[in-house]
Amino acid sequence: MKAEHLHRLIWMSRPLMQAAEACVEAGLVGTNLTVRMRAVLEIVDKYGEQTVPDIAARLEIKRQYVQIMCNETLVSGLIEQRPNPRHKRSPILALTDHGRAVIEEIITKEMKLVEEVGGNLSNEDIATALEVVIAVTDSLKKRAGENE
Repeated sequence: MKAEHLHRLIWMSRPLMQAAEACVEAGLVGTNLTVRMRAVLEIVDKYGEQTVPDIAARLEIKRQYVQIMCNETLVSGLIEQRPNPRHKRSPILALTDHGRAVIEEIITKEMKLVEEVGGNLSNEDIATALEVVIAVTDSLKKRAGENE
């Protein structure tokens, strides 16, 4: 039974992420942002100035794809490029004042939604679920790395 429940938990991650992405997308209506642009803004807001490789590492996706995401966000004027004294060909990306205001407003709305969604869940249940997801993710990543 344990293996069946764990298997289901792992496979529920896809519908969970699809539902979360749909909610994020719905929350972006009227902002001229895509989910991809929002991800870039969130990373730069949370961790400060970043290079494209830094953002890619935090999102755990390929640098080339993140470059496309960052290019879209640069065109919007929500982030700006700054020279990187450590690497000429990898500029630092920083939020503009407008970009900071936009992402902070979006995150505030999303946190209200999360509070509503989790209203019937206890703090302990959420903490346990988070611990389980982190442990399973770490274990699967290690196993995937062993096969490379």
